[in-house]
Amino acid sequence: MNKLPATMQAVEISAPGGPEVLKPVERPLPVPKAHEVLVKVIGAGINGPDIMQRKGLYPAPAGASDLPGLEVSGEVVAKGASVTRWSLGDSVVALTNGGGYAEYVVVDADHCLTVPKGISMLDAAGLPETFFTVWSNVFIGAGLKSGETFLVHGGAGGIGTTCIQLGKAFGAKVIATDSPAVRCQVCSDLGADRVVDYRSEDFVEAVRSEGGANVILDIVGGANIEKNFKAASHDARIIQLAFATGSKVEINMMPVMLKRLTYTGSTLRTRPDAFKARVARELEAQVWPHIASGKIRVVTHKALPLAEAAQAHALMESSQHTGKILLRVS
Repeated sequence: MNKLPATMQAVEISAPGGPEVLKPVERPLPVPKAHEVLVKVIGAGINGPDIMQRKGLYPAPAGASDLPGLEVSGEVVAKGASVTRWSLGDSVVALTNGGGYAEYVVVDADHCLTVPKGISMLDAAGLPETFFTVWSNVFIGAGLKSGETFLVHGGAGGIGTTCIQLGKAFGAKVIATDSPAVRCQVCSDLGADRVVDYRSEDFVEAVRSEGGANVILDIVGGANIEKNFKAASHDARIIQLAFATGSKVEINMMPVMLKRLTYTGSTLRTRPDAFKARVARELEAQVWPHIASGKIRVVTHKALPLAEAAQAHALMESSQHTGKILLRVS
């Protein structure tokens, strides 16, 4: 194993603001604690929480790196004294608490996963954040079952493409919304049973015509919040993961009572380490085989160099992408 450098290249948030505040910097190499591994990063994923952190709306938790980046792929190059599963030179994908926009990052060893067979190391960087999020919210939290109807908003994005494929892989009927037609076609190609172009069709009526949705995942917020109540079946579970069009709305809550709806939301970053370790092991056992077999596709839109993180954020915010946007690190 080559000697590790004392410093590394990284991208930091120089001040709250637009994509231009992301600046290349040189930082000291992080040192893993007893339960952590040091990963030489090959790829890092771009995610909604990175955008929120850059704007000053989602600060890193205490003890975490101030650098953005919540998922990486790479090689284990050092490890803490209590780490037993991983060896130096192992290829991993990992969920991080921050620090992914860098050449090296320390990660809880229990939040690392093997790289699914047949997936490139770069593409693998886009797996952890969305798969951890969808699995923990839709399958552990909402308990989506085979035969149920699953409504997915923003079906062509990173979260959406994961939702569609996981829903179908585990036997759900999936209805996706998106716009324009090219994004709707992505949803169809990934297996959605019905796709609604929300600019030209009322998704509430479309979903009601299918009997209502048992589980709804929404990243839009705003007017969608009350519409989701209308599109839901009785005893439905609604998951709010983001508020692209706003979180402050005036709504009629009566359907929540009359339909016995469960309306919830969560952020993954602040969940306990033990919970994230549980999700990692469930994904390896139950989802990774579907990726290895080709039943679930890894959807990468574009990979940009680490130094072009600002351009990657601008692309993310344009909503012109389908699938994941990645940073190519080494």
